[in-house]
Amino acid sequence: MRLKVSRRLLLLGGLGIALAVVVMARRADNPAGTSQARSNGRSATTTAATQTSVAALKLELLKGDSSELESSTRNPFQFRSKPSVPAVRAQANATKPPVVVAPPPVPQGPPPPPPIALKYIGVLETAQGRMAVFRDNGGDIVNGREGDIIDGRYRLLKIGVESADLAYVDGRGRQTIRLSGQ
Repeated sequence: MRLKVSRRLLLLGGLGIALAVVVMARRADNPAGTSQARSNGRSATTTAATQTSVAALKLELLKGDSSELESSTRNPFQFRSKPSVPAVRAQANATKPPVVVAPPPVPQGPPPPPPIALKYIGVLETAQGRMAVFRDNGGDIVNGREGDIIDGRYRLLKIGVESADLAYVDGRGRQTIRLSGQ
C-alpha cells in the first residue's frame, strides 16, 4: 500500500516539475522588453504618413457658442406632469373643428347567463338510445339522454358525436359543448 502512494507522489512531483520547466521556457521566448501583439491588429512600425495629423482636424468647430442652447425645463429627478402645450400649438389646434366623440353603446337587456360548467366526455350507445356523459367542475360524472335535466340546472337538447347542446332549464343560454375527452 505504501508503495502505491509513493509512486503517485513521485508521478505528481514529476508533472509539477515538467510544468514549471514549460512555463519558464515560454517566458524565455518572450522577454519583457519585446512588445506583444496590438489589439487593433496594426504593427508598431506604421509610418507617420498613414496616421491622421492633429492639424487636419478642425478643433475650432468644437468650440461652439454655448448661448445658442436653450435652458432645459426637464428635471429627471423630480416627477411632474408634462409641461403645457405652447400657445402656438394651442392656436393651431383651435382652428380645427372639434371632434365629436360618440358615447359608448349602452348594453340592452339583461346580462347573458354564465357559461355552462360541464365538460363533454363522450357518448354511450345503449339499448334505450344514446346517452351523453359529462364531468362537472367538482370531478363528478353525470349523464343523460336528450330532453333530460342534468345536474338539476341544465337541459340536454341534442347529443352529437363530437358535441352536445345544452341550455338552462328555463330555456335561456343555449350552448354547444365540444368533446374534450378528459
